Amino acid sequence: MRDVTHDVPAPHRRTFLKYTGALGAAAAVSASLSACSSGPESTNETGGGDGEDRTLTAVIGYGNDGSWDPTQTASAFCMAANNHIYEGLLDTDPISREPYAALATEVPKDPDSTSWKFALRAGAKFHDGKPVTADDVVFVFERILDPDTQTLAKGFFASWLKEVRKIDAQNVELVLKFPFPDGLARLTLAKIMPKHVFSKPGGWDEAIKGLAVGSGPYRQTAHHPKSNTTFEAFADYNGPRKPAFRKMNWLTIVDAAPRVAKISGSSAGAQIADNIPYANIGQLESGGLTVAGGAGMNNLFLMFNTKHKPFDDVRVRQALHYAIDTEKMVEVALKGRGKPASSFLDGSNPSYRRAKTVYDYDPDKAKALLRAAGVKGLSIEILAVNVSWIVDCLPTVKSSWDAIGVKTTLSPQETTAVFTKMDQKQDYQVVAAASNPNQFGLDADLIMHYNYGPENLWMQYTRWAGNSVAKALFRDMDRATREPDAGKKTAMVQDYIDVVAEQAVLYPVVHNELMTAWNPERLSGIRPQPYPGINLLQAKWA
Repeated sequence: MRDVTHDVPAPHRRTFLKYTGALGAAAAVSASLSACSSGPESTNETGGGDGEDRTLTAVIGYGNDGSWDPTQTASAFCMAANNHIYEGLLDTDPISREPYAALATEVPKDPDSTSWKFALRAGAKFHDGKPVTADDVVFVFERILDPDTQTLAKGFFASWLKEVRKIDAQNVELVLKFPFPDGLARLTLAKIMPKHVFSKPGGWDEAIKGLAVGSGPYRQTAHHPKSNTTFEAFADYNGPRKPAFRKMNWLTIVDAAPRVAKISGSSAGAQIADNIPYANIGQLESGGLTVAGGAGMNNLFLMFNTKHKPFDDVRVRQALHYAIDTEKMVEVALKGRGKPASSFLDGSNPSYRRAKTVYDYDPDKAKALLRAAGVKGLSIEILAVNVSWIVDCLPTVKSSWDAIGVKTTLSPQETTAVFTKMDQKQDYQVVAAASNPNQFGLDADLIMHYNYGPENLWMQYTRWAGNSVAKALFRDMDRATREPDAGKKTAMVQDYIDVVAEQAVLYPVVHNELMTAWNPERLSGIRPQPYPGINLLQAKWA
């Protein structure tokens, strides 16, 4: 996105610098991408043409210059695009997150088995015309499970998946370490990539920069970092979700005003846009657009550097959370479309339980905690991402902290800049950013491991993984992963979330809604999602 979910850190310094765009993301990705250049060659394709030949133009409120490597990325733009370009053995419905057969011919009938066998769809081809084979499946999973290769996807698979075996050219077997039915939905996070393309020297670097060759309904035709990415229906696609648009042009417009302008008025240049500011909902609806969204894990979080005193003291971290007038933030910045966090999970999550520690607005308690910690005259610079709704929330944080005697300076910057500083291990005090683990799924085990774990990059940023409380937390998390009883597992997750809430090392302040706007006279079948990006696999021209 250029908000943190969004451009999630991949757990390796050099790789992360590349995937955030700090190393060469603006370079040409490959000669195989037609018309790939540094300029916005295709941004004028705004729905021209007749009938089915029209180009669908979408506006994405996040950057397209994060990593495009499906095993690494958490960029909202790139993940959304990859869902149209690539397939997993199974993919998931964008709203219910129920798995369905994608490259595989069926969903395993016994999710509690420790062996899942998959036959590949007959006739499935990659966008370069080569057939999809079992070797491609094994190639991707070997990368994910390789102990010497740090990928974001490893955190979603390594704890429960032992190995992936080739049975023959069209059949594979996944061998699990223990029964893990939640793993079926996670298979959508292992996009199958052609071994003959990405096993070449430098292949993964090209994937990071933007080379995308999949077997999905749309093929990438051009990629211009910081401008736009274009797509075309793949003629040889024979899977379950057929392409409805002959061409698509996705524009990246991070700033709110030009993004709204692109979809507004009689001369609107786009038919759909995500990340709609709350203040513009009425304007867009009065202009005939549909604006809808949903509540989920999208959140403003605070992350503390626990090696920078006094943030090593849990009382200081708690004080700063208690000091924030979250109801005012929801009313003023979020226009009522959010809720103060009462757990790490949002209230709609199936595993939600109100945490034992909830940071209801209590400035007196905040002052008392600072006194108890012996902290006086504290000055804080908040290093923040410049995502529009986060910027709207920051003044409430500043006024709240100023009110308890904490001199507060706001420093919003591009997401790339923020996380490059941390990846380079530069000193910082507090980061304010956005996150939405629902991009990856709904199960609480996945969400919590995305944020917490002994080798997790977020924990490296907080410098907290070596703490004794952290070590005990990670052990409890691993036990919960292995618990076969669903009810017991949920209770175990809820119990360790209480520890996460109490420690407040990386913790949400508010959860909010994400809004999508579209022209109902041009598009039908749009399903707005409560996480960044768009999914057009079931949409069509109206």
